[in-house]
Amino acid sequence: MSTFIGNIEVKADEKGRIFIPAAYRRILAETESKRIVMRRDTDNACLIFYPETVWNDKVSSLRHALDEWDPEDQLLLMQFMSDAELLEPDNQGRVLLQKRNFECLNDGQSQSESLIFVGMFDRFALWNPEVFAMKKLEQHDLAERIRSRMKKEHGTV
Repeated sequence: MSTFIGNIEVKADEKGRIFIPAAYRRILAETESKRIVMRRDTDNACLIFYPETVWNDKVSSLRHALDEWDPEDQLLLMQFMSDAELLEPDNQGRVLLQKRNFECLNDGQSQSESLIFVGMFDRFALWNPEVFAMKKLEQHDLAERIRSRMKKEHGTV
């Protein structure tokens, strides 16, 4: 499967619909799933979109990591799943976002007419561009963190 990369600016229409970028729709078609799962990110003011097959794998891993008889684990799973929504793009590649999801994107910033899709390998995120710009690392910090993670991964620390 191809990976979701880059960033693509979009605008929502008056009904709250956004176009999934054509490049991302082509990758979604490769997954042979017409539906996507959208959920609020647990750490950031953005929405994450998963091809349904990728979502199912992630949820399966989470279910196996949790004890279904443990009340705390049950609550974790319920809360995680309650922030998710199954979406099916229309024939033009648009999905409808609920008002509460637009509110999630602002994180105390002014509501932006523009939004930005950001590729994340097997999924993609939707951000308010101002919020995303504030969260992004400076180029030097990004390089240092990637270098550090790669050293750890290859055991050269």
